[in-house]
Amino acid sequence: MIYEWYVYFLKKNIGLKIRKNLWKPKYPENTEMAQFLAHVNAQFNSHLKSYNDLYKWSIKNISDFWKTVWEYTKVIYSSSPKEIIDDENKMPGAKWFAGARLNFAENLLKYRDNKKAIIFKTEGSLSREITYNQLFKEVEKLSSALRNSGIKSGDKIIGFMPNIPETVIAMLSATSLGATWSSCSPEFGIKGALDRFKQIEPKIIFATNGYYYNGKLHNTINKLSQIVLGLPSIIQTVIVDYPDSSINTNQIPKSIRYSDYKNSKITPLEFIQLPFNHPLYIMYSSGTTGLPKSIVHGAGGTLLQHLKELILHCDLKREDTIFYYTTCGWMMWNWLISSLSVGATIVLYDGSPNYPNLNRLWEISEELKITVFGTNAKFIDTCNKSKLSPKKLSDLSSIRLILSTGSTLADKNYDYIYKNINLDLLLGSISGGTDIISCFALSNPMLPVYKGELQSPGLGMDIDSFDPNGNSLINKKGELVCKSPFPSMPLYFFNDIDGSKYYSTYFEKYSGIWHHGDFISINKEGGIRIHGRSDSTLNPGGVRIGTAELYSITDLFPNIEDSLAITQKWKDDQRIILFLKMKSDKKLSNQLIKEIKESIRENLSPKHIPKLFISVPDIPYTMNGKKIELAVKNVIEGKEIDNRSSIINPDAIDFYKNIPELLID
Repeated sequence: MIYEWYVYFLKKNIGLKIRKNLWKPKYPENTEMAQFLAHVNAQFNSHLKSYNDLYKWSIKNISDFWKTVWEYTKVIYSSSPKEIIDDENKMPGAKWFAGARLNFAENLLKYRDNKKAIIFKTEGSLSREITYNQLFKEVEKLSSALRNSGIKSGDKIIGFMPNIPETVIAMLSATSLGATWSSCSPEFGIKGALDRFKQIEPKIIFATNGYYYNGKLHNTINKLSQIVLGLPSIIQTVIVDYPDSSINTNQIPKSIRYSDYKNSKITPLEFIQLPFNHPLYIMYSSGTTGLPKSIVHGAGGTLLQHLKELILHCDLKREDTIFYYTTCGWMMWNWLISSLSVGATIVLYDGSPNYPNLNRLWEISEELKITVFGTNAKFIDTCNKSKLSPKKLSDLSSIRLILSTGSTLADKNYDYIYKNINLDLLLGSISGGTDIISCFALSNPMLPVYKGELQSPGLGMDIDSFDPNGNSLINKKGELVCKSPFPSMPLYFFNDIDGSKYYSTYFEKYSGIWHHGDFISINKEGGIRIHGRSDSTLNPGGVRIGTAELYSITDLFPNIEDSLAITQKWKDDQRIILFLKMKSDKKLSNQLIKEIKESIRENLSPKHIPKLFISVPDIPYTMNGKKIELAVKNVIEGKEIDNRSSIINPDAIDFYKNIPELLID
């Protein structure tokens, strides 16, 4: 309490910004990152001493850095690259690892022993384990079946699947043949799925007959029938008998049961060798303001980025058990599955993180001795607001790293983790996205954790904070940019023949520099703060305000369950509207509004104070747990939201239509 008062005094009276250290590594020299630094010094006769030295070297020596990652992480390949990158100053359009040939699935299946590869859990008692040897054999069976169906390199295979082992097996089987994998969660509606899948003309769809969520079995057969009928390119529908084998699937066009399909004539597993930039995944933008963009990612770039992040930034090793709460439509699923390349045990989960109670995932962590626990920021915030103290209910001493993404992790939730989970762990708030299928900033086992900060930029990611004129900013809010090329940039957007959509999405704002769309500040020590999406930046009176700044204040009020901020055109300017979802037994009062205003004035500025405070029953979120500010803004402006099925709670959008206080003549 004395410390908090002292910090407040310094901030209020001196304007000094205090960085609160929450954790520091006991033996940073023993981390894989430190070993990599030593390797670079030996390889290049350099004298790097710190992570900051290593980072600067990685962005100044692009070709040497990525070649070293390729060699250090022991990528399996059949042909070595003739050139690492053709032009270090070209973005977009730089060509990576010309001449290299490899197979993504082969790199994830290099371990074939009896160590556990996958542990699968649900809301209930259902549990399965698959060893690396068993995983290889299952992929061999399914890959044979796909080959027998005529699937070849370049074909598109899709999954309408929950997060179960068969989804992993299907992806690995498809990519072993050089097919491109794409998936979305079965929570998606018919239109949401078709908006994505129709663009890419897939040949085979893998699907289940349902999924679990919130204690309920959701039958997807009727929905799946309409999806398959809407995809004339489909030649086969493969149905996994999950979660209920008794569900009748006869109405599904061109269908066969997974168990029958994979037991066709089996041939030895062959990993088709392909160029570094061969299309591996097709990912999708959220699609809440238009047709989702189909973002194509290459095999080599995805593999290399994930190996760098998992091995170096997460210090992941074979003995680790890694979990990430995710659906198969979020890039964190793809990131998690790449942990197989390290030989770690991955934990898959189908269901709600809150059922049968909020402690479910923490209970699983104790049971499986999970060492790396990943989730979205909203889950941590929910645990905090529910006053849950998991360490009092479960032994969580095995967890050494907690990863949080999806949205900004509030300052108070840093304190919550260390108080209620474990004092001795690395809390890594990470930020990147579907666009790069990896991270711009993330955890770092060599560095301390400071409250509210992402620890460091990722190696090889030449990020900066820019003002509107392209000037670099230190410790000031600006646009997140990346000034040099990196191998996990999208290859292209599907059906974007001339590349104009791709260019306008990332390079229109700053020519030749990647513009990500996040509002960011970087301090002189390298610590990073994310202030929300810049496309939803509030700009009253010309002052640029990140929505996450306002949420950091509303999060402090225990009677407020959630909040969302937008701006509305008003009298030749903009006014900030703050929507508040109150806890079930609480109401938005004038006194509470006054207290929020005072807190915003003291901690942020008078310009941050919203003009209107409006109580709403719900806040809309994407399937990945991100608030949909731009969609709410569009609704208020009278625009229709076409892709409601990409919203996890689509009815919430309707609350924002025709709000009397917001109607403008």
